[in-house]
Order: sequence, then structure tokens, then C-alpha cells
Amino acid sequence: MDTVIFDLDGTLADTSGDLIAAANRCFAEMGATARLDPVADAATALRGGKAMLTLGLRREGRLSADLVDRWYPELLRAYGEALHVHTVLYPGAMAAVERLRADGLRVGICTNKPEALAEALLVSLGVRSAFGSLVGADTLPTRKPDPAPHAAAVARAGGTLRGSCLIGDSDTDRRTASAAGVPCVLVTFAPLGRAPMEALMPEALIDHFDELPGVVAALSPLDIDRAGD
Repeated sequence: MDTVIFDLDGTLADTSGDLIAAANRCFAEMGATARLDPVADAATALRGGKAMLTLGLRREGRLSADLVDRWYPELLRAYGEALHVHTVLYPGAMAAVERLRADGLRVGICTNKPEALAEALLVSLGVRSAFGSLVGADTLPTRKPDPAPHAAAVARAGGTLRGSCLIGDSDTDRRTASAAGVPCVLVTFAPLGRAPMEALMPEALIDHFDELPGVVAALSPLDIDRAGD
């Protein structure tokens, strides 16, 4: 491997608390009584703004695609105003990133968070300079699980697609890696837990970021047959 690309939400950082706070602010502003729970609904939060709006409006009995689309920009606005109140990096995340860089690997980020919000969050967390690239949901015409954002993150970090891998926490990340023909490492410490990650059959799983440098060192590029799965 020469390049390691990370997902952001649920992989490098637990952003669920601030995402849920933004969604609950929207529910209050629209006059809904439904509220998402910071613990029980954390996994939904890490699936994005529309998933949170959908869940809350379904509980309210007011779900419609038009209402979700109407309030999505408002949710992004609310989130952008308070995106680093509850958010924390997962234990060992940046130590692992620095170890990878020290070993000569390039590192970047490919996220389905809008690029400007991802940029602002990484700057607020004080870690933006550690990553050679950042590709967000709106950087390109397509987003994950399309492989183009991953390929762009690799190229912008100065690496090679064949020598890259993707670190994530979801089915979206698994499908992105498969579409790109690269190994996928899934974390088990995000809200979904280990069993759903095992079911996705990634090339590797990690229970803590301390394991990542060794896991990456043991990965090999996928062969042609495997890349098409």
C-alpha cells in the first residue's frame, strides 16, 4: 500500500452528537415534537442529514420526500453553526495517521459530508494539515459508493489507485472500495458495532486504531477477479 484514504464520520471522528443536535433543532423549528436520541440514534446520524430527518419525521407521522428536501439545507445550516461541540476524534486516530505518514504512506479523506463542512470540522479539530487530500459529497458530480471520489482522494494525495485502501465504517464504504477495486478496512467501534461490519466481509477489521498501521502493512492490492466483486 502507498495510500490510505479515510472516511470521516464514524471512522475518524464521532460526529453523531452534533449531527443529532442539528436535526433536533430543525424538528423544533418546524414545530415537530419528535427528537432523536444522541445514543440510540447515533448510527442513523452517521448515515447523514436526510436519514435523520427521515427518521424523525416518520416518528412524527409527517414523513414526505418534499419535507425532507425542504429541511435538509436548514439542517446543514444548523450543523455548520455548531459542528464541533460534541464531536471527538476516536481514540488513537491521529496517532495511527501519524504512524502511517512516518512509514511513508500518503493519507487522505473521502467523505459524504459536504466538502466545506468537512474542511471546517477538520480545521476546528486541528487535524486538517495531516491529510493530503479531502474529497466531500459535493466535490465531484458523484459521491460514495461511486468509486470516483475515492480515486480523486488518492490522486490528490499523490498516491496510486492500485496501491490504495479505504478505511470506513459502513456498507457505503465497503461498496466504494469494491467498486474501486481496493482493499477495505472497517472499524468496529462506530455505533453499528462489530457484527454488521463482519457481515460486509471487508479485507480487514480493526477494533482500535492502534491496530491500523500493522493491518495496512499486511494488505496487498486486490487481483483483477476480486476487484470486480
